Parts: sequence; C-alpha cells; structure tokens
Amino acid sequence: MRHKSKNRRWSLLWRTVFLLTIFVVISQVIIYIWVQRSVNEHFEQMDSEIITHAAFNLRKRMVALGEEVEPLTASKSQSLIDDNHLHSSWLDYDLKTLISDKNGKLLSSDPSNFIHDLPTDFSLLQLRQDHRDQQFMIKISNRHYRAIIITHQEVLAFIALPIDVHHQYLIQFNRQLSLILIAITLLLVSVAALSVHWGFAPLATIVQKMKGINLQRLDERIVVGDMPLELRPLTESYNSMMVKLESNFESLSRFSDNIAHELRTPIATLSTQTQVMLTKPRESDEYIEQLHHQHDTLKQLSAMINDMLLLAKTQKELSDSQISHVDIESLITKLIDYYEMIAEDREITFEKSGDFKTVLGDKGLLQRLFANLMSNAIYYAASDSTIMISATVLTSSTSLNVPKDDIQSPEQLWLRITMTNRLDKPLDQIEADKLFERFYRHDKTNTIHSGTGLGLSIVQAIANAHNGKVSITIKDEGLFEVAVKLLIAR
Repeated sequence: MRHKSKNRRWSLLWRTVFLLTIFVVISQVIIYIWVQRSVNEHFEQMDSEIITHAAFNLRKRMVALGEEVEPLTASKSQSLIDDNHLHSSWLDYDLKTLISDKNGKLLSSDPSNFIHDLPTDFSLLQLRQDHRDQQFMIKISNRHYRAIIITHQEVLAFIALPIDVHHQYLIQFNRQLSLILIAITLLLVSVAALSVHWGFAPLATIVQKMKGINLQRLDERIVVGDMPLELRPLTESYNSMMVKLESNFESLSRFSDNIAHELRTPIATLSTQTQVMLTKPRESDEYIEQLHHQHDTLKQLSAMINDMLLLAKTQKELSDSQISHVDIESLITKLIDYYEMIAEDREITFEKSGDFKTVLGDKGLLQRLFANLMSNAIYYAASDSTIMISATVLTSSTSLNVPKDDIQSPEQLWLRITMTNRLDKPLDQIEADKLFERFYRHDKTNTIHSGTGLGLSIVQAIANAHNGKVSITIKDEGLFEVAVKLLIAR
C-alpha cells in the first residue's frame, strides 16, 4: 500500500511537470517562429530597400544619358554601369548588373564574368514579362539573388543582389536560437520540476501524520500556519477529520465501557442467583419466586439490548424509503392519551398548544422519540404539576437529506416542539447537558424510574437521523425544557 501510494503521488508530480513542459515547449516554439519571421522580414525589407535604391540610381542615370545612348552600344551600356558603380554602396552589396537592348540581347555586365554564370535559357525579356517592375527571387549558379528589371526606351537593365550571406546568417541564427531555446526550456522545466516537488513537499507531512495515526495518537494535529496557502484548506479539513475521529473514538470507548458495566451487573446477579438455587433442593414457591426475579432481570437486559440496537440503527441518516409525512399532532395526542393514566397517579396533567404541522420522517422513530420524552417528563416532574407541550414554526436553511452545515434552500420550514415541566428536584444546566450521555442517570437513587440510561441518548440519535436537533434548557423556577426541531413537510 505504501509503494502504491508513493507511485500515485509521483505520478501526479510528473503529470504536472509534463503539462508544464508542454506549456514551455509550445511557448518556446511560438517565440522561435516569431523571432525567425521578424529576422526574415528585416532582411527582406533591407534587401528590398537596397534593390530599390540601386534601381532608382540606375534609372536616374538612364534618363540623364537617354539622348547620348542612341543608338545603344556595348561601350555605351558599359559606361552606364561604370558610372553607376561610382556609388560605394553598389560595390558594398556586391550588386550584379546586366544591360541589354530592347530585344533582350545582352550588351554588358558587371562584374564582367557574371554573364558567364547565366544559364543557357536565361532571358531578360521573359523575366520582364513575368515580373514587370516587381522584385523577385532567382537562382543563378546555385546562388540566390533578389532581382528587379527596369526599362527605359531601348534599354533593359537587370539588377541582382546576392542574398546567400543572409541565408547563411539565418541558418546560423536559427541554429543558435534553437540551442538557446532548448537550454531555456531545460532550465524552465528543471525549475518547474523543482518547484512542483517543493510544492508537494508539505503533503509529505500530512502523509507522515496519517501513517502515524493510532489509538494513542489521535490528538496530533498539523499546524495550519506551516502549510502553503493552497494546502491550508486541506490541512484544516484533515484536522477537522481528526477531531471528529477522536471524538467518535472516545464516545465509542465510553459506550463500550458503559455496556460492559451495565451488562456485568445483571449477568452477575443471574449467575449468583442460579448458583444459590442449585446449592440445595428448594421448595417450589422459592423456585417460582426466584424465576420471577430472573425474569425481571432478563427483561431489563432485553430492554437495554433493544435500546442499543435502536441507537446503532439511528447512527446514520434516514433513507428515502423511510421518510414519509408524519402527523405530529395526531401522534402526540395518542401518546398523551396513553400516558395520562400513568400521570394521574401523581396528579400530573398535560397541556398542548400551538400549530402542529406535518413533518418529514419515520413515524415509528418519532413515536419512540416523543414517548421517551413524555416518560421522562412524568417520572421526573414534580407532583401536582403540568407538562406543557407547544409547537412553533421556524425558518431555516437546512434540508433533511444533507448535513447541517450544507445550505440548500433558504425557505425550509422547521417545527420546534418544546416539552416543559417543573422538576421535583433542582438541576443546573451543566448536569442537564450530561443527560444525553449514554447510560448516564442523574438520580441514581430513584427507585421509581429504573431505566437503562439510554432514553435521551435515543432521543438525540433519532433527532440527528432526521437532520433535526434536540436541546435541553433549565429555566427559572426549576422549569425543565426539552426542544426538538424537525423539518416540516411541504
């Protein structure tokens, strides 16, 4: 499992590095294309300006000597070129020039050997027809040129600028640019990998904490301030989870201890009584009396086991099949009719008021909830008192089938049912809050009510299963109030 978890972690790490690498490579390719295009455009613009300037100077010379070059001869055409070569820029750029008559017959060239480099099918007239006064690219003797053909009366002039140097420069520039971009890409990917590794490093702290979890170290937490901002929500969630785990484990431990304690006494009693009865023969009346005692003890054990099973059943929320519309007013009225006979012995009466709406929930569980509350109210209420049951409609933003912390709808309606009675003995709020603990009995000397100590724990579990809430409040003059909040059906 450790090896598998580590592989998953590094898999996530390298997936992130891979995505960053793809991003960096694409960025570098875009930069490479943009730089290469910019350099090419710069050279093309520069070559175009050189050709344009040379063509302008040559045309200007042709116009100035137009009358003198009649008829056009090789010597005249050569003098035209030689005069133009007085411009130093013409020589600096190694411009090639050809002069021909109107029929395309070559008369002169500069340099003079350039005419020997021309292919056999070279024709100024054809080039003139194809390109007019536009610049064009041409390859002569395996060299690349940028050229233009200009005309004036009976003269055709071909001007060509060698651009092999630019090609070589671009090749070298592209090679160097590629090496630089590759180096930058490797550097950025390395930095990204290191950054991602450092970014995931705090997760190792959480992993180590999780590996070290055991029953003796549930109280350990991760310091949120030591984590990066991006991981603080995860750290807070982890700490919150550990708080819940610790609380639930402590509750489970207490529950287990209480179960062992509560079951040990009746089982020991049954064992002792049985051993005593078997020590010698007894009269039938003694056996019958002892069986009655054992039956009462077994009945108490059965009730305790049923209560514990009910608690286990209500530890999670209700399923959709369990939820139905429950008429609370009818349910409470029937319970009041049943418990009135028991309450009459102590001159206790019930008083019901308020608007009891229909709620969503499990009818059987809700009946058990209110039966437990009424039973406790009767047994712990002062004699000759009144148990008041009232209902109030509240608004809330929590729905039935989601945790209480989740907000689903701001228009949810809740029914708050309160059961208030005057206690026979005073009770403070601290002691009242302990009544929800399992197997807790406030008055352990009370022989009137010999319950299992699970009544209010069951009430709280049922309310939680309905995503509701139950609370106990000690009011002035010894009034004991239990409030239950349940979702109203629409």
